[in-house]
Amino acid sequence: MIDKELRSLGFPKEVILKAIHVLESEYRKLNIIQIRALMKRVVTSPAFYKDHPKLGTVAKELIKKTYRFGSVPKKIRSKSSSYPIYGEEGIDTVARQQMDVAMKLPITISGALMPDAHPGYGLPIGGVLASDNAVIPYGVGVDIGCRMRISAYDLPIEFLDQNREQLKTMLVENTRFGRAAFTKPRDHPVLERQEFKEIKVLRELLDRASDQIGTSGGGNHFVEFGILEIPEFDDRLGLQPGKYMALLSHSGSRGMGAEIARHYTRLAQQICELPGEARQLAWLTLDSEEGQEYWKAMNLAGDYASACHQQIHERFAQALAEEPLATVENHHNFAWKESDDAGNEIIVHRKGATPAGKNVLGVIPGTMTSPGFIVRGKGDVKSINSAAHGAGRVMSRREARRTFTHNEVARHLKKAGVDVIGSGLDEAPMVYKDIYQVMKYQKDLVEVVGMFWPKVVRMCGDKKYVEVD
Repeated sequence: MIDKELRSLGFPKEVILKAIHVLESEYRKLNIIQIRALMKRVVTSPAFYKDHPKLGTVAKELIKKTYRFGSVPKKIRSKSSSYPIYGEEGIDTVARQQMDVAMKLPITISGALMPDAHPGYGLPIGGVLASDNAVIPYGVGVDIGCRMRISAYDLPIEFLDQNREQLKTMLVENTRFGRAAFTKPRDHPVLERQEFKEIKVLRELLDRASDQIGTSGGGNHFVEFGILEIPEFDDRLGLQPGKYMALLSHSGSRGMGAEIARHYTRLAQQICELPGEARQLAWLTLDSEEGQEYWKAMNLAGDYASACHQQIHERFAQALAEEPLATVENHHNFAWKESDDAGNEIIVHRKGATPAGKNVLGVIPGTMTSPGFIVRGKGDVKSINSAAHGAGRVMSRREARRTFTHNEVARHLKKAGVDVIGSGLDEAPMVYKDIYQVMKYQKDLVEVVGMFWPKVVRMCGDKKYVEVD
């Protein structure tokens, strides 16, 4: 009986006899249900039990003999659990298929797909997944803690048009994108965190993190000036109705977050073998040494991303000689410990999804030529307290470069009255969904508090986006 139970849990035959010996000598009073629960924890997280006074010998044998580095094969469910889809008619089939696979995982409790969803690695971008005591590195994403931050200033909106050239220069001087860095990066308390000393992979990333502090990534990351309109007073935002000049930034944890994601995904795949379709959804349990280490690294990367935005906005406050009247910041590409409606702890992955708990403020950007939104969450349980994180792509970067011309995009920007520095065809406004439609799909998830129209945009590179002969 015990032999059969251990085999069903994934114990290799070389370890079963040792496990039976330990159970008979140390756990004779346990019934079969208790034995199964105990040994499931051991085989799932052997590193956590390697120093256990009774189970340590079994755990060490698992680490030593089980496949590679203690990995155990994991079975996924044959059928995907159901989940709500917001704006289903506008969501790519591949994104749906990726979410379907995530909903088959044995650790999955619930999920939801946001209206900006499109294909990603592992969990689709726009995917929300609640799990039981486990975190999926690729469910969090490569750009850990990527976030939005908006600052509103006590400056007349006319200031923007009257000083466009100066604002362009200000953007070039006070931002760095992609591989570029400041000659003299600013210091920040996050670089003194103990995790950089305790975790090997972080020790190796400290120099890179120090060089890139206060900078932005490539791709769809940006810093932009625009006009923020507040239709009515919101006590959490604290801005009177009216129009304000504002600064909006979008970026994440830079090279540090990407390396953390790659390192712990490889580790999760070694520990937790999954069939090909689910391989990128390998997880780490939070009662394992590896899971605890990733959780610390993930939170550090999120705090580092926030520090980058703090420094970006500090630079512009100094350049403008204006302190912001109000600031809103929120992040995605992260995992949170939350509670379900029964009070049980769940791990909520929001990969390209905005937290939208009751009365939680967030920022959902549009495109270069369409507005972004400051929103207040409604705390919708079905969406796992989540909303979209942007407009969402309708075509790949490669397809965009094949579809549009430089002059075509430049004319589109000129018509909208938007100046752009450093963007490519793969970030043309036309590669994104209609943000108004996205917001319509999630009217039950968030309430609009303010709208932001970009006017002067900086992305990766220094060339100004204008028509060429």
